[in-house]
Amino acid sequence: MSENKTMPSNGAVEDFLASVEHPVRRADGFALLDLMRGITGQEAVMWGPSIVGFGSYHYKYESGREGDSPAVGFSPRKANLALYGLTYGPDAGRLLPKLGKHKTGAACLYVNKLDDVDVSVLAELVGTGYSHVMAELHSLP
Repeated sequence: MSENKTMPSNGAVEDFLASVEHPVRRADGFALLDLMRGITGQEAVMWGPSIVGFGSYHYKYESGREGDSPAVGFSPRKANLALYGLTYGPDAGRLLPKLGKHKTGAACLYVNKLDDVDVSVLAELVGTGYSHVMAELHSLP
């Protein structure tokens, strides 16, 4: 079985965010850093070259593949902000329609910029997603 590509690294989060070319994505990245740090109480860690994560949990699939992943996190990509761990919580179904302009993928929430969403709803999603991942997913056998 191949090794997971996304693992914690020693990269400096602030240096990574400062290197983001798009000025709005860069500013949104620093805003998300503050938001997620404040809600989770965790320090940010780089996961791979481009994901900023907070907390971690261990997963194991029925296939036998297992590893660690950030509980919540984000990546300021060229096309959008990818947000991780926010769609797992039991309140996601209630909160997502109130969020504003966004898209969802298999395990991600995508927004173009923070100005497109209600940041108070986003904060709820971060809190409930983080709590769910740490209490439920992290404790699975």
